[in-house]
Amino acid sequence: MSLPNPAELISQMAIRLTAHLEHRGISEPRYIGIRTGGVWVAQALLDELGSQSPLGTLDVSFYRDDFSQNGLHPQVRPSALPFEIEGQHLVLIDDVLMSGRTIRAAMNELFDYGRPASVTLVCLLDLDAGELPIRPNVVGATLTLAAHERVKLSGPSPLQLELQDLAL
Repeated sequence: MSLPNPAELISQMAIRLTAHLEHRGISEPRYIGIRTGGVWVAQALLDELGSQSPLGTLDVSFYRDDFSQNGLHPQVRPSALPFEIEGQHLVLIDDVLMSGRTIRAAMNELFDYGRPASVTLVCLLDLDAGELPIRPNVVGATLTLAAHERVKLSGPSPLQLELQDLAL
């Protein structure tokens, strides 16, 4: 399987996101990337949009439902939200949507900061392997992988996708 070019996906996502926000009447969204790949995708998307908006970052490690099983990742950093959450229209950005658990954790954390007016979910890739009823509003591409395959994003610049085979 050949993976799509992230730069091309970002360009397409910028067009779709602009149309989505216009359709919803949202003129001043607040952008938040989920650490680490989501932050890279968010920055690339903001660059493509020509936006100077501040970028918030979330590290959802403490909010994950597998925290007690997997422990704390050694690279945990605090979340940084340079704006209010209460009443704001948020654009939550991640790299790869798989089970939906990272997005659930991000939503839990965001609601600890306040109640947003809306949350638009943007993902570079949707692996169509959802365990929770979570779907992106804007997605670069949807892929179906074998059970032993994963996609890894490296970056921040340039963004590159790599197909990994866990069976090897």
